[in-house]
Amino acid sequence: MPLNPRRPGSLVALLLMTVAVGPWASGCRRAVRPDLGQDRTVEAGVPVDLGSQREDATAVTWDFGDGSDAQTAPWVSHAFSRAGAYTVRALHEGEEVGRVQLTVVPRPVLRAVPSSARTVMWLPELRGHVDPLMDFYARLVGPENARRAVESSPLLPLLFADLENGTGSVVDPDEGFGFFLLPEFDGVVTLLGITEPEAALNAVAGELERAGHGVMPQPDGSVTVEPASGGPPMLLFEDRGYLYLAVPEGLEEPDESEPQQAQVLAIPDAEVARQAVRSLTGPGISEDVLLTELRGKVANGSVYLFSGQHPGVAPDEDDAHPIRGFAASLAVKPEQLDLDGFLSSSTPLFQGALAPASALLKDAELGPIAAAQISVPPEELARLAFGAPGSERRERMVASWRREGLDVEALLKALRGDVVLRAYFDIPAFFRNFIRNKRPDIKGSIVVEAGLTASEPVRALVQKQLEDSVLRYTTQQEANGTLFRTRIREQPVELRIMPERASLQAGELLQGRPRGDVGAELRERFGGEAFSSGHVSVMVDLGRLRADLRAAEKVPGVPSMLLGATKALSGALLDRITPLDSGFLDFSPVEGGGRLKGRLSLRAAQEASR
Repeated sequence: MPLNPRRPGSLVALLLMTVAVGPWASGCRRAVRPDLGQDRTVEAGVPVDLGSQREDATAVTWDFGDGSDAQTAPWVSHAFSRAGAYTVRALHEGEEVGRVQLTVVPRPVLRAVPSSARTVMWLPELRGHVDPLMDFYARLVGPENARRAVESSPLLPLLFADLENGTGSVVDPDEGFGFFLLPEFDGVVTLLGITEPEAALNAVAGELERAGHGVMPQPDGSVTVEPASGGPPMLLFEDRGYLYLAVPEGLEEPDESEPQQAQVLAIPDAEVARQAVRSLTGPGISEDVLLTELRGKVANGSVYLFSGQHPGVAPDEDDAHPIRGFAASLAVKPEQLDLDGFLSSSTPLFQGALAPASALLKDAELGPIAAAQISVPPEELARLAFGAPGSERRERMVASWRREGLDVEALLKALRGDVVLRAYFDIPAFFRNFIRNKRPDIKGSIVVEAGLTASEPVRALVQKQLEDSVLRYTTQQEANGTLFRTRIREQPVELRIMPERASLQAGELLQGRPRGDVGAELRERFGGEAFSSGHVSVMVDLGRLRADLRAAEKVPGVPSMLLGATKALSGALLDRITPLDSGFLDFSPVEGGGRLKGRLSLRAAQEASR
């Protein structure tokens, strides 16, 4: 009986027939719905899986939306080389059967570094950071030296050549560059974010070949590089949007002073580094707990450094200063480079002992062009000078001095824990010698002072050393101590031993210089708490030297008509030697470890163009 669609029974029968015959009936099309997943964010260079690997899955044509060739298969794995928003479409017999929106973001460089890395230095991204760094470096060391430094690193020529043409066709400017060390690999691994793996591999292989190395492409796409100077082969390879160069250094000898179970023996086989990279899953070192903690303790910058304990090696329980790790950043400006670092320690540095209150810089000749200070607890100074208590170095020194009749323990107890060095430039003597000898002979003085709690052990040591030397010297007793005078290389040297300090001055005499609080002067010049109690600080101030040279108006023994020309010539000579204006470095204990601050400043561009 024919079906009547107006009757309910006929409608039910028709529905059942459609379901039963459905897509399997002749001439009907099977519904194809490939698995594309939800719209999501993925990383550049990291393959994305699309479709199904089931045996009965239907092949579809994949249009990735990034300009790459379409592929026909039930399942594909595709990596997007550049950041952006892409619509991936699945086509079956010309009709769209599915689509997904993928937002591709740059892959952070730390996610491309294995979590086992113990040290890593990196630029988070190239855009906006590489040019200022290289401009500063080229000004500091000179364009030719900077060029040679770039050429000596195989990945840097590719980086700069690609960024200079502005296309970013091979190197990804939104991704990073860096170096890292692995505990199992004796060498260094360099990595660089790229967009075109094959072009990047070929470019770097060409640079290595032009440098005289043996280049051997491998079937897996990597390149083995035999160093021109011999040694273990290097390995160049790509992995998930980053180009890596593993450079072995040589077999590491076991350290017999460490417990055998604490040693991690590294080998110079570059394949070890590649396996560590290839087996990397998840976030790499980017979410390392210690790195995250220390990164939050340093300022933002263009370049970062992290070094921490390898997780497989426990700290020595007997170590008085178990260092957990170190992090630092470098921030670059047109004429200034700032360093901010933090050293993490699980116990207070110096066992929490306080540095001495020092007066060595409070009343001294003003205007040094270089200065250094150590202000630490006395035992730490003794450890630095003579070795740790019970160490072979200290025992050897104690035994040697005891044979000479010297009481080393009394000498160690006489140290207060503070030492300073100051260097001065003698402007008048420099100009006089410049005119007389027709060459720029450096003239000046160096002063080294150490705080004392007792003077006699130090006086006895100095007396003994002078008696055993070939130097001719004189001794003079003064109201507040003993003065020793001698000459070394035709330069006068004076050493005073007083109740609270020992002071050595070598070079031109400093009479006539104004005196004052040099520490306050340096803190005003460089900021912070540098050159105060509890700080280890060092600085060089060529900006002051330039200003002093320009300011000289009358110099005894130098005709006025010659002074102007001599000033101009000496200033030009100093500028030719270095563009450095000043630099300082300061370290001080703080809660949880120690703080490191530093700065390099170049002379102003308008000053350099004079």
